[in-house]
Amino acid sequence: MSKRMAFSIAAGLCAVLILCSVFAAAQDVRYNYVPGTDFSKYKTYKWVVVQGGAHPDQMIDDQIKQAIDSQLALKGLTKVDSDKADLYVAYQGAVTQEKQWNAYQTGGRPVRWGGMGTATSSTINIGTLVVDMYDSATQKPVWRGDATKTLNPSKDPAKNQERLQKAVAKLLKNYPPPVKK
Repeated sequence: MSKRMAFSIAAGLCAVLILCSVFAAAQDVRYNYVPGTDFSKYKTYKWVVVQGGAHPDQMIDDQIKQAIDSQLALKGLTKVDSDKADLYVAYQGAVTQEKQWNAYQTGGRPVRWGGMGTATSSTINIGTLVVDMYDSATQKPVWRGDATKTLNPSKDPAKNQERLQKAVAKLLKNYPPPVKK
C-alpha cells in the first residue's frame, strides 16, 4: 500500500472520528404526552415546584425559567401567577457524569493494518433538563420532555446560556405535539 493511500485512509478515519464526536456532543431530546389531550385548550400556565426535585442555584433557575417562558410565549401560552392557570409547568435539572473515550492513532498506518493506536478516557458532565406539564383541573401530567447535554457547566457563562436556549427551543419544538389526522 502506498504512503499516499495510507495517508488518505488515515485522514478519512480522522474525519469520521471528528464527525462522531460532534454528533455525540449534540443535545438529545425526547418527549411524551397523553394521547387524545386537546392541547389547544391550554392558554395559560403557572410555574410549580416539584417537591424533592433537583434544582440548580437561583441564577441558573432564573435562566432556565426565562428560556422556557420565552418558548412557551412563542407557542401562545401566557404565564400567570393565579391557581386558575390551565397548565402547571415544572422542571428538574441534574448533572451526571459519563465516561468518554478518545481514540487516536500514531504512526503511518491505520490501526487495522498494524499501526499504533492510543485510547484515553475522560469524565464528562451530562446535564439533563426535564420539563413537565400538568393539567391544572385534573392535576395529571399531560406532556413531558427532557433534553440531555443541556446543563453542562463550562467556564463560559455565555456558552452555557446559549446551550440552554438552544436546548429549550429544541425541546419545546415538540409542544404542542403534532395533531394526527
